[in-house]
Amino acid sequence: MKENFDLILFDLDGTITDSGEGITKSVQYALSKLGIEEPDLENLRKFIGPPLIDSFEKYYGFSREEAVHAREIFNERYQPIGWKENRPYEGIEEVLKALKKEGKMLGIATSKPADTANRVLSHFGLRDYFPVFCAAPLNGIGGEKAGRIQAAIEDAKTLGCEAKNVIMVGDTKFDVLGAHECNIPCVGVTWGFAVEGEFESCDTEFVVDTMEELLEILK
Repeated sequence: MKENFDLILFDLDGTITDSGEGITKSVQYALSKLGIEEPDLENLRKFIGPPLIDSFEKYYGFSREEAVHAREIFNERYQPIGWKENRPYEGIEEVLKALKKEGKMLGIATSKPADTANRVLSHFGLRDYFPVFCAAPLNGIGGEKAGRIQAAIEDAKTLGCEAKNVIMVGDTKFDVLGAHECNIPCVGVTWGFAVEGEFESCDTEFVVDTMEELLEILK
């Protein structure tokens, strides 16, 4: 029997917009300023999705203080330039329109800082599709996915949604694991930044290759 989801939460980077160029170039800029040269942007795609501070700690062994400083340098490039090196995936707005027409409540649950996420969505004319909006605090700390998802569910309830049947849509294992931590299923979309086998490794309930497949599950 087909599920009738009353709240659908979306990740942003790699799910709604292709933000890879701006993020990886800004990470490359930050590392270079800190004396670390990384000429291959493909090696920096792992920074897309998780909180930046966590990634600097994990992949380059930075202390928390060093990682916070690296994020500040990242923003020297990302805030004026990098956030614009971005585009919505073809067909995503049609999916959002169709779901809104069906009466679904839509939300954002992203580890991206709130001001930047708002700016990106507004720039592409997509912000109004999402009455529920949960992003990371402006300092970029505390943006873990499960916390954003749980906050989004609570926000939806204040807007009159029962949130009895919730699903997450995302492009990496961090979305799936965050959803499972909140006891909800996840749709993994393959047009984002997951590597081969990533969704299978974390028991993703649904994996889709096209916007049409995504809409069929959600509507």
